[in-house]
Parts: sequence; C-alpha cells; structure tokens
Amino acid sequence: MVTRRRGSSRLGCLVTLLVVVTVAYFGFNIGEVYMRFYRWRDAMEQEARFAHNRDDDTIRLRLAGAADSLGLPGEAARVRIRREAGRIIISSEYSETVELPLFVRQFRFAPQVIRTF
Repeated sequence: MVTRRRGSSRLGCLVTLLVVVTVAYFGFNIGEVYMRFYRWRDAMEQEARFAHNRDDDTIRLRLAGAADSLGLPGEAARVRIRREAGRIIISSEYSETVELPLFVRQFRFAPQVIRTF
C-alpha cells in the first residue's frame, strides 16, 4: 500500500524559523530599553512614596545611584523635584539609542511621578 505524503519542503519551516528568530532578536533589544524605563519609573515612584521623610538632595542621590545601576544615560540622573501643597512631583528626561543591523532608532523618555501625601 502506498501512503500519500504532502509535497511541501523543509524550506518553509526554515523561513518561518528565520522570521521568528529575527523578530525575537529585534524585540529583545527594543524590549530591554523599555524594561529599563519601567524600572526607572518604579524607582522614582518608590522615592516619591517615602518623600515625606527625605529631603530633595537625598532623593536625588538615591535616584542617581538607581540610574547608574540600571545603566541609564547620565541625563536620566538629572532629576527635577517639585514639592507643592500635599504632593511631590519627580520627573526626568533622557533618550536611548538602539543600534540594529538595518537602522538606528532613538527612543525619548520623560517619566514623571506625582504622589500626594
């Protein structure tokens, strides 16, 4: 008895695998930039949460250390702190460049945390 087999080749599987690996590679490099942004914003939120016990210089020093440990550019450590009636606003601006084989992309971030206490 003869069994019928589908006439497709392995080339289709290899092309699909190549596309998946390429997307994962590009996604990892870009995703890493966004993960640093979310961790930086989380550090800012933590400092804002305890801001009623700390002065502005202490907050700036702690955030500078967090920016350094995350590997952010130096401009991220230039934090602006504003205290108003019953709330604190912590903000920063920085940009990161991702170099991929086909292009270079610059991402600009401006995280801001507003906390009332």
